[in-house]
Amino acid sequence: MALSDHTSFATIELEFGLSDSQVKELMRNSLKPSSYRAWRKRVRDFGSRRAHYK
Repeated sequence: MALSDHTSFATIELEFGLSDSQVKELMRNSLKPSSYRAWRKRVRDFGSRRAHYK
């Protein structure tokens, strides 16, 4: 779910009980370093625009 650009950290927390920092740590440990950096960039960039999508 975390890899999806359209899933918010709040949704992940409701469904799985993981905070955003726990999700980031899980992703950091699961992905290659370059993939993790790319994912974080996408999350940061999309997060500010998410409110405009329905």
